[in-house]
Amino acid sequence: MNPINHVAIIMDGNGRWGLKNKKSRNAGHKAGLKTVEKIIKASMKKKIKFLTLFAFSTENWKRPKKEVVYLFNLLEDFLKNQLESLHKRNIKLKFIGSRNFSKNLNKLLNLAEKKTLNNENLQINLALNYGSKIELLEAFKGMQKTKAKVNERNFIKHLQTKNIPDPDLLIRTGNTNRLSNFLLWQLAYSEIFFEKKLWPDFNKNDYYKILDKFKSIKRNFGNI
Repeated sequence: MNPINHVAIIMDGNGRWGLKNKKSRNAGHKAGLKTVEKIIKASMKKKIKFLTLFAFSTENWKRPKKEVVYLFNLLEDFLKNQLESLHKRNIKLKFIGSRNFSKNLNKLLNLAEKKTLNNENLQINLALNYGSKIELLEAFKGMQKTKAKVNERNFIKHLQTKNIPDPDLLIRTGNTNRLSNFLLWQLAYSEIFFEKKLWPDFNKNDYYKILDKFKSIKRNFGNI
């Protein structure tokens, strides 16, 4: 039976769910937050130590400005309202991606990381303005600056996910079968599950089914 230490999720389908059910993409993003809370609780119940959520990619800036503004306002409200609760539950927050947001949001992200730094029940890695290709390029640049020997061990030290184990499995909701520039290096040997349900419709039972299926998979890592 495979142990599960780290689950990564591409939370796809919020906008489509909103248009289908509420006639508004933003309504889908708001509904998606409820699913995030359900998955956090389920992960803690299963004693998973790392949960990485793809919230906003470097390509998502191409979306309508009103939608982007709404997304970041939603994130600010979530952190302001839920940070204390997350801290009390011994949850650690880490943000990966390029931090070129508003002064207020950057301050809030730094506060959340600092406040929860020593928490140990679950580490949530929130990928914001994240793109794996940029991460890889920056890692190479970092190696050049330090003149470190080019090898896998040194390269990993320059990734934004250093000190975080690679995901055991990736879940992508929304009936889309692609990685979308997410953790390309880290997912090299992860098991991948594509889920047809849109993210707001994804529930803890769907999550548990995937976790159970993962446990029974024979993982060879190149061996027989």
